Amino acid sequence: MESLEVSARTVEEAIQLALDQLGVDREEVEVSVVKEGKPGILGLGADQAVVRVTPLVSTAEPASDVAGTAKDALERLIDLMGVAGSVTPQEPPDMQEELGITTSVFFDIRGDDLGILIGRRGQTLTSLQYILRLIVGHQTKVWEPIFIDVEGYKQRRYQGLQNLARNMAEQAEAKGVPFTLEPMSAYERRIVHLALAEHPRVTTESIGQGEARRVVIIPRK
Repeated sequence: MESLEVSARTVEEAIQLALDQLGVDREEVEVSVVKEGKPGILGLGADQAVVRVTPLVSTAEPASDVAGTAKDALERLIDLMGVAGSVTPQEPPDMQEELGITTSVFFDIRGDDLGILIGRRGQTLTSLQYILRLIVGHQTKVWEPIFIDVEGYKQRRYQGLQNLARNMAEQAEAKGVPFTLEPMSAYERRIVHLALAEHPRVTTESIGQGEARRVVIIPRK
């Protein structure tokens, strides 16, 4: 997969811009700092930082082996959390392809009272997926994008974010002022950006740092 070079005032800002463009999280890429950059004095002599971000890809074990390891690890994790649920391998939903995300390892967890696995705005689910990727990567020594869902939550969230983006775009256009959405993960921000990518009267950008990063919908001038 091709690398992406991005420049910004600082290295961290450049990395965040690249993650937003790729729609991935920090642990899914390899980062090389091409140029550190410097702030300059009173804005004079400033030099932007440049980073090269390369998405990690699987290069060794077949996806079936990774999937088996991932399923065992995920079942163990939810058991340690004291949650009764069944882990079912599934074909990646259409939304993955629409978001430009390629994976052959996708699980849906089903059972009763699984809200604890989702958490507020899906934060627990995001953390669980991150931990699972670390465990599987450590055991298999390869990278394979692994996605998990709970009772179809991500599909519902995907549709809800698309509707939210379009509704907020209408308000931003009607009132002529930007609208800032709630903090979201890189995955969810990508949903909003793509939902409005072809909108003729608004544009979007991400602001903030870390977990506080969010999308702003801005009327076009």
